[in-house]
Amino acid sequence: MAGGEHPLWSSSSAQRAPAAHGKCLVGELSPAGMAAARLDYVAPWWTYWLHNFPHFDFLFQPVDNAFRPEEQSYQQSLILLACVGAVGLGLSLLVLVVYLVCLCCCCRDIDEDTKKPEACCVTWVAVASGLILCSAVGVGFYGNSEANDGVYQLTYSLHNANQTLGGINNLVAGSAGNVETGLKQHLERLDEIFAARPDYLQTLRFVQLMVNNVVRELTALPDISKANVDVASIADQTALAEYYRWLTYLLLLILDLVICLAMCLWMAKQSRWLLITIMAFGALSLILSWASLGAGAATAVGASDFCVSPDKFIVNQTKDFLSADIAHYYLFCSPGLPNPFQQSLTVCQRSLTTMQIQVQGLLQFSTPFFPTARRDLLGIQRLLNSTEFNVHQLTALLDCRGLHKDYLDALMGVCYDGVEGLLYLSLFSLLAACALSIMLCIIFRFWTLIGSRDKEYDDIDEEDPFNPEARRISYHSRRSNIQSFCSYTSSMSSQASLPTPPQTASNVLPPPEYMNQSMLFGGNPQYENVPLIGRGSPPPLYTPTMRNTYLSMTDAQVRHFGTDFHV
Repeated sequence: MAGGEHPLWSSSSAQRAPAAHGKCLVGELSPAGMAAARLDYVAPWWTYWLHNFPHFDFLFQPVDNAFRPEEQSYQQSLILLACVGAVGLGLSLLVLVVYLVCLCCCCRDIDEDTKKPEACCVTWVAVASGLILCSAVGVGFYGNSEANDGVYQLTYSLHNANQTLGGINNLVAGSAGNVETGLKQHLERLDEIFAARPDYLQTLRFVQLMVNNVVRELTALPDISKANVDVASIADQTALAEYYRWLTYLLLLILDLVICLAMCLWMAKQSRWLLITIMAFGALSLILSWASLGAGAATAVGASDFCVSPDKFIVNQTKDFLSADIAHYYLFCSPGLPNPFQQSLTVCQRSLTTMQIQVQGLLQFSTPFFPTARRDLLGIQRLLNSTEFNVHQLTALLDCRGLHKDYLDALMGVCYDGVEGLLYLSLFSLLAACALSIMLCIIFRFWTLIGSRDKEYDDIDEEDPFNPEARRISYHSRRSNIQSFCSYTSSMSSQASLPTPPQTASNVLPPPEYMNQSMLFGGNPQYENVPLIGRGSPPPLYTPTMRNTYLSMTDAQVRHFGTDFHV
């Protein structure tokens, strides 16, 4: 916005604006001032939409929606709007409690064919809620940046206005002090020097009269030191509040992003402690989201009430130290409005010019006769030059264009970027609260599914032959036994050439069952069945005749094997 230009400040945009927009700048102006006001500032449509929100006090009595922050009824209306967040939080908690009660009361055993589609549906709902939360975070980052830009533009304009007002105060005080004290000393000494010349004394009296005129006109200028203090304090308080607001929203946005990432990690890890952590941070973020929605809505409505009629509020706030015509001159800066300081500045300028002429005449005609007067006359001339320069600077600073541009920039920052950013932040809070409510419901359902799965694992009988865990344990035990026997047989084969110690009959053990089966079918008892170990093949089926033959042959083989082994 170079040079204070903005598309909304042109006459063509003002003609396109609705006629109702001009009502915000009526105040106490003439028709010419109203026409000029439409050329300067047009409130955006969303401020009118927020301004029309119903305002009620704690007794639910309607309150005027004019911006009056010092009145208790208006404060109550904004507090009541902020309670919308508390109502939303209560509804969310009620929905969560009802859903949790339904899960606890309606929990029943579900077969595998029904459980898998339900788990898949719950997972997709969790993914959808995470996407909504991520989208809300994106909206929140944009709204936080817009609101920060608007408040920065406001504080920057306030600091510029504060410098202008401070410069006006310094110039007025410095010029009045130079004229009143510095010239007075020089004039007193010149009275003593020119005591013998009545014509020169008459010129000094005329210069003193001009000095009094300058001092009187400078003193007649309004004291804007109070306005300077107010603007500085407003700028500092606004900057501090904006810093904490921006930081709070940034932490809330980061917290929502962490919740989304933790939810994705839980879907991969299925950790119960991670689920508890997500539940705790989700509940905290839900509370903060509803609280931020209430605070953002109340702030947006209050700012919109100000943006619809800013001039009226400023005139009421400055009426103690500024007249209405001065306030209107700076608020609208219309060519049809006269400069209230023009007369005083003109008198000062003319008086200073007259004094310069008189002092120059005295310096030219009196110094040949009174050489000691030259130093005082030159001192008066230097003071008049510096005072005239200060008056020129004061004229430029008192012109409405500088302060009016700062005023428009501040309005644009608050009413356009600021309120728009608050609307996006309110949308973020609403979307985040809804997404977090859905996510908490999904977490409760995941918890019940995990509990039912753990219960099914706890109810499995380890003695059940069809239990996978029991089969796995039996398989490992058999494999360990087989491996020990194989190591035994291999050691026996390696030691076949060594002389064996004599064995007693009590030490003879029956051969293992798989050796009996191997010997039954004419195989090698040590190596025939080794390749079949660990294959998990089912045992062969025998008829009763085969079983009797098997038992008789087994007894004979045992006796024969025991005798050979003993020998």
